Amino acid sequence: MASHSDTLVVFFGATAGENGGKLGSDEREIILLVWQIVDLHEKKVGKLHKCFVKPDTLELTDQCKEETGLTVDDIVKAEPLDKVLQQFQQSVSSEVKCLGRTTYTLCVDSPLVIRQALHPEASKKNLVLPEIFFSFVDVRKEFHKCCPNAGLAQKLTLTSMLEYVGLPAVSEESIGVREVRSMVQLTLCILAEPHNHKFSCVETVNYKFDSGTCSKTEPVDSEAVIRARGLPWQSSDQDIARFFKGLNIAKGGVALCLNAQGRRNGEALVRFINSEHRDLALERHKHHMGSRYIEVYKATGEEFLKIAGGTSNEVAQFLSKENQVIIRMRGLPFTATPQDVLAFLGPESPVTDGTEGLLFVKYPDGRPTGDAFVLFSCEEYAQNALKKHKQILGKRYIELFRSTAAEVQQVLNRYMSTPLISTLPPSPIMPVPVLTTPPFLPAASSTRDCVRLRGLPYTAGIEDILEFMGEHTVDIKPHGVHMVLNQQGRPSGDAFIQMKSPDKAFMVAQKCHKKTMKDRYVEVFQCSTEEMSIVLMGGTLNRSGLSPPPCKLPCLSPPTAYAAFPTPPAILSEAALYQPPLLAAPRPPQTTAHSPAHTLAYYPPQPHLYMNMNYTAYYPSPPVSPSTVGYFAASPAVAVAAQPHHAAAAASPVLPQHGALVRMQGLPYNTGVKDILSFFQGYQYAPDEYSGVVQMSEQARSLIQPKEWLCL
Repeated sequence: MASHSDTLVVFFGATAGENGGKLGSDEREIILLVWQIVDLHEKKVGKLHKCFVKPDTLELTDQCKEETGLTVDDIVKAEPLDKVLQQFQQSVSSEVKCLGRTTYTLCVDSPLVIRQALHPEASKKNLVLPEIFFSFVDVRKEFHKCCPNAGLAQKLTLTSMLEYVGLPAVSEESIGVREVRSMVQLTLCILAEPHNHKFSCVETVNYKFDSGTCSKTEPVDSEAVIRARGLPWQSSDQDIARFFKGLNIAKGGVALCLNAQGRRNGEALVRFINSEHRDLALERHKHHMGSRYIEVYKATGEEFLKIAGGTSNEVAQFLSKENQVIIRMRGLPFTATPQDVLAFLGPESPVTDGTEGLLFVKYPDGRPTGDAFVLFSCEEYAQNALKKHKQILGKRYIELFRSTAAEVQQVLNRYMSTPLISTLPPSPIMPVPVLTTPPFLPAASSTRDCVRLRGLPYTAGIEDILEFMGEHTVDIKPHGVHMVLNQQGRPSGDAFIQMKSPDKAFMVAQKCHKKTMKDRYVEVFQCSTEEMSIVLMGGTLNRSGLSPPPCKLPCLSPPTAYAAFPTPPAILSEAALYQPPLLAAPRPPQTTAHSPAHTLAYYPPQPHLYMNMNYTAYYPSPPVSPSTVGYFAASPAVAVAAQPHHAAAAASPVLPQHGALVRMQGLPYNTGVKDILSFFQGYQYAPDEYSGVVQMSEQARSLIQPKEWLCL
C-alpha cells in the first residue's frame, strides 16, 4: 500500500502513436520511459532517468513526432522493452536500497500508461512485468482528495494543479522530463504543510482473471458491461481477459455467446468492476487478437444476465470448485455413461472428483443432448484432454474445447429451461395451425430461375441492386428482390433475385459476376427457388453444400403439443386471437346460423403440421432477432375506427369482422397503401376496407416505430 510505502516512483511513458488522453488507443508500442524516486519520509528526490525503447515496428506517426520531438534515429539504437524494464527494476531497487528504504509504489498522472499501454503490450509480447506495475497511485486523484475544490479529478491537468497550489509551470521542453518534474513538484507540495497528505488511493491491476458463477438475481451495472464482436471461435474466457489485460474484469465476468446451433458466434459480453474500466475497454475498439480485429460496444446488465445468469443448483454445485479448468465435450453418444467418459479421457487426464467433475447436458425430459462439461484441477490435465479432440468414443468422434462458467450456464439454461416455443394454454378453442411455408416466400422448386448476390455492401439497398443489375432489371419478377439479414437483423451482404426464367438467371450470372458496387465486387451465382427459400428461412448455402434452417434439425423439433390437430373446422373466439404469435394464413370469414353477426376470420386446420420458422429468435444468444410476424386482435377502438361510418354507430364489445391485424416489418419509408394492398393480392377484402387501411396507417405512424405498419 502506498500509505505504508517509503518511496514513490514517479513514472511516465510515451508511445509511437497517440499520447496524452488517447494514449494506448491505437495499439502503438512504447518508445519512451521516464522515472524519478521521491522519498516520502525525508521529502528527498532521487536521480531522473530517461530511457528510449526500441519498438518492433520502427515507425512514428506525425502526431508523435510533433508532440514528442523524437525521430526514428533516436530510438533505432535503443533496447527493446523487456531489456528496458529489467534496467528499470534494477535501477529502482538499487536506488531505494541506497536511500535506506524497502518499499515503493508507482505514481502516474493517468492510469493510461499502465492499463492501456504497458500491460497490453507486455501481454502481446509474452513479457512478465515486475510486481511494481500491478499497483499505482494516480496523482490527479490524490490531488483531488487533498484539494477537493480544485475540480473533478478526470479534468485536472498537471498545469492546472500546479497553478492551483501557486507553483510555476516547469519550463523543461523535453517530453517525459517535463511531466515527471511537474508530478514531483506536486507530490512534494501536498506532502508538506499545510496539506500533510497521505497517499492512500492505491489502484491495482488483476494478475489473472477469476472465473465464477453469476445468479440471475444478481444486480449488474449496465455502465460496466461491453460486447466484444469478431472473436476467434476457439477463444476462451482467458483469451478475452488477456485481450483486455490491464483492466479489471469482475469475477466470472466473461460470457461467451452461442448461436442457434449451440456453437460460439464470435461474440462475448464482458463485465468490468466499474464504469471507468468499461470506458477504457471501449477505447480498444478494433484492437487486434492475433490477426483479427475485435469490435467493442456498450452492452447492458440485462444482456449479460441473459447469457451468464443461472439459477440451477446442479450448475452452481458443479461450478462451486475454485480454480478449475473447464472443458466442453460435444458429440457424445446418447448412451455414454460417466465411466465411458472417464475411460475416454484416460489416466493422464484425471477429472476432478471423478464422476462429480462431470456435468451431462440434458433436455427437460431427461434425454441426453450429447454435450458434457468436465472439470480439471490444472492446466496440464486439461491440455492432455484437449489432445483427444476428434478421437472416437463408441462410433462417434468427440470434439473438445475450452469452456467457461458462463458457457456452462448458457448451455444449461437453453436445454433445461422452458420449451423454446411456449405451448398453447388449455382452452376449448382450436389451436392455430401453421403453414408449411410463410405466404411471402415462393413455392420451393428446383428450377434455377434465381440468382444469389454475395458480397454486397452493408449499406446497399434495393435501389442499389436494381442499378447494379442494369438492363437485366426488366427480367426480374414482381417483388422478386429478397435481402438476407443475419440473426441480429442487420444486412448480411447477401440477396436473392427471382428472374423470369432460368435463361435470364444464367445471363445475369454471366454478365454481372464480380461487377463493382460501391467499391466492392459482388459475386453472382445462379441458384434454384428451393435454395433461396431455405436460406431465407434461416438455412445456409456455402461451398460445403446446403444446410437446412435450425428448425429442421432433429434436436429442434416442435413440442409435442403441436403434433396433431383435430380435423373439423372451428370458429375462433375473441380469446383465440391472443394466442402466441404463430405464422398463419388467413382465410375468408364465414358465417353460420349459430355465429354472431360479426364473426372472426377462421383458420381451417391441416392434418399435417410442420413448424418452418427460424428458431434463432428464441435462443438466449443476443442480440435477439426481430420479432416473428404474427396475427393479433385489434383493440375494439381500432376495430370500430376501421368500420364504415354506418357500422361504427352500432359497434358492440364483440370484435368486428375486420379485427385481425398483421404486423409488417422492414417496409421502405416511402411505402404507400397501394403497395401494401398489392403485397396482399389474392387475399379477399371488401371495397370499403380501403379507407380503413388509409385511416389506420395514418394513425399508426404516430404510435409505432419506424419501418413498422399495422394493416387492417
